[in-house]
Amino acid sequence: MMIVIENVGPATSVKLKSECVKKIKWGVLLGLMVLIYGSHAPLITLTKEDGQVPFNPSSCVVMIEVAKLLISLATLVVTDGTSALHAPPSFVLVAPYAVPAVLYALNNNLVVLMQAYMDPSSYQVLSNLKIASTALLYSLCLGRRLRNSQWLALGLLMFAGVCHSYSSLDLEDTESAEEGPRLHITLWGIFLVLLYCFVSGLAAVYTEMVLKSQRLPLSLQNLYLYMFGVAINLLCSLSSLASDKSFLEGYSGLVWVIISGQAANGLLMSVVLKHGSGITRLFVISCSMLVNALLSWAVLGLQLTPFFLLPAVTVGLAAYLYYRQ
Repeated sequence: MMIVIENVGPATSVKLKSECVKKIKWGVLLGLMVLIYGSHAPLITLTKEDGQVPFNPSSCVVMIEVAKLLISLATLVVTDGTSALHAPPSFVLVAPYAVPAVLYALNNNLVVLMQAYMDPSSYQVLSNLKIASTALLYSLCLGRRLRNSQWLALGLLMFAGVCHSYSSLDLEDTESAEEGPRLHITLWGIFLVLLYCFVSGLAAVYTEMVLKSQRLPLSLQNLYLYMFGVAINLLCSLSSLASDKSFLEGYSGLVWVIISGQAANGLLMSVVLKHGSGITRLFVISCSMLVNALLSWAVLGLQLTPFFLLPAVTVGLAAYLYYRQ
């Protein structure tokens, strides 16, 4: 009888070390994204003067897209990714990258439009449905079959989002308002929020599909994405010139920090969609809402309630169920 001893030599050691380094890199990347996402709202609040943001929000979006475009171009040059451009890119190659920019621009306008048909608190709670829409589109469009435990995990993730949104509602003030209940939503509002959730999921899944289907350097793909992002958001900004603020009016050092952070987050998200999945994006966003609450408590002095522990524990349980082997 021959006894076979499994190879545990240098090759195995190198492989284990490589996997460990890879996990550490992913951990750092995702942790950084959670921190940037979670700090966005508190930083915006810190810029306010007399309860109003001192800058033009649409111009800020344009500057974020410009920053991502410039960083992508610089990365392409530094990494010698320009070698992939043997000839001017064809329209068929570049055109798909316009779709995410159009979808995200549509969603930005839907957010504004929905406010006329529902109160902000109802939008905050119902927008968690985008977790379900993203998961369904991820499974249908990309052909990724999810285990029952993973569907349960995504359901818990959505539940955690609803709990967190509900815990932030000022229900006592809502009931005692002189003008009557502030919580309201119309049938048209329900349709718009469902459309918003569908478009949000479609944008994420479609972007992932495009990034993974073309064997191009990620920096070049980002360049195509943000060329359209700059163009479409610039058009949206110019079409809303009714604002009384000029393009760069009110920009402080803190505003530039916000722009830098959001630009970095957009580029990191491309890495996640290219080498990971859009579901990971959902977990990043869900974890960031907890960081947002903690930063709001630490920096802005907002009060945390014991109810905060429920979404925190639920997100942790959802992550365990989804990623366990």
